[in-house]
Amino acid sequence: MEGPRLQTIFVVMSEADAPIYESVIGLEVHVQMNTISKAYSSDGYSYGSAPNTQVSPITLGHPGTLPKANIQVVKNAIKLGIACDCSIREFNSYARKNYFYPDLPKGYQITQDETPICFGGGVWITFKDESKKKIGLTRIHMEEDTGKSIHDLDPFNTLIDLNRAGVPLLEIVSEPDFRSGEEAYLYLQEVRKLVRYLNISDGNMEEGSLRCDVNISIRPKGREKFGTKVEVKNLNSFRHVQRAIDFEFERQSNLLNSGNTVFQETRTFDASKGSTILLRKKENANDYRYFIEPDLAPVRVTESFKMEIAESMPPLPQALVKRYTDELGLSKYDAGLITEDKETALYFEQLLQTGCSAKAGANWLMGPIQGYLNENAQSWSEWSMPAHKLGELISIVEKNLVSFSAASQQILPLLIQEPKKIPKAIAEDLKLIQESDADALMIHIQGALDKYPEKVEEYRSGKKGLIGLFMGEVMKMTKGSADPGITNTLLRKILDE
Repeated sequence: MEGPRLQTIFVVMSEADAPIYESVIGLEVHVQMNTISKAYSSDGYSYGSAPNTQVSPITLGHPGTLPKANIQVVKNAIKLGIACDCSIREFNSYARKNYFYPDLPKGYQITQDETPICFGGGVWITFKDESKKKIGLTRIHMEEDTGKSIHDLDPFNTLIDLNRAGVPLLEIVSEPDFRSGEEAYLYLQEVRKLVRYLNISDGNMEEGSLRCDVNISIRPKGREKFGTKVEVKNLNSFRHVQRAIDFEFERQSNLLNSGNTVFQETRTFDASKGSTILLRKKENANDYRYFIEPDLAPVRVTESFKMEIAESMPPLPQALVKRYTDELGLSKYDAGLITEDKETALYFEQLLQTGCSAKAGANWLMGPIQGYLNENAQSWSEWSMPAHKLGELISIVEKNLVSFSAASQQILPLLIQEPKKIPKAIAEDLKLIQESDADALMIHIQGALDKYPEKVEEYRSGKKGLIGLFMGEVMKMTKGSADPGITNTLLRKILDE
């Protein structure tokens, strides 16, 4: 006899009944280090080299070969840990993470499991309204990269390039402290800035030097328990990270509101469609069968070693922003622009040593110099003029020997072409030295006023805007050499008598 049929009914919530969700997001950021050799072998690595030309039996894990830890990798990990206010572990062991994949020739990855070299700490992010939030860190650990699978060069086969196998990585694992794609975007900007300042990576996402995986779940606001986590991998730009998070929030919300289940799985992001796609059901940590790496001795980090590394570190961006605003009187906007790029900040520091004021230096860097770089599609690393030479140019402007416009529009271009020249000599050759002698200027000022007697009366009757007419006439008579500030003061003194 046929039994009763069971019918599954999905209850679809109306918008009014649907709970208000919030995202719970954690990021795993892989930073590819710029060491000369790989993590556990002497092989070099250079992005863009011919496939499979930067490998050796050690990288490939041939029988009888033994790895050796690269001490610079340890130093870089400690630098980043100090910068993020982490605790640094004294005794560090390595582990094997076992899994089979075509671009992992050894069949396992050397990493760290139970003893990450850095733990705790955090990264501060700053919002547009200048409010701040600390994103906590779970750990930073050392590991090696895999090779690269290439799917778009052969229609029938996947190609493998093992050059990248063994390249050192630092994996930065955050706490689930993010609540939006915007926060993730700001965090990645700060991480990239830090690794560039510390000179441990170029942080170039397009070349794979900085890669990010997102773990995201949602839960009704006010609930403590986390939802089911979904991982989104292979995100190759900050904007893609933000878009993937925003899409996943909507996707998971719609699933729950329609009575369906969010499954633990790994997905990838399709940038052309702005959506995530299922890759595979998520594996668990025990699938990797971690165990202590038998071929590498543990590394001990002493207090004296940490102190030595800390003393070698450059000033970091947030410390520079505080100094520039609190001590030098710059606006947070100017300080933020200067510290956005390490090369800009270093150049600004050199410029301050020439004696120019902080405000003048900032105005020149963010104005004429940045304008020149933008026009010529150059970065600050390509700016070759010595800071002392620019300091000389700023000095003759601050001394009112030449006007800012003349210095930026006429002297600067010549100085870029011939940096050995002296700015003041260029100004003299071009007859740009301003007339600042009051007696000499009074002759030209009186001439301008005599030329327009009716305008003088109109000015004295209240049409103060006519000051521009008189200023223009004096400049014409002096061929632009009159000091604008002194001329303006003298004009107003005579006209207002």
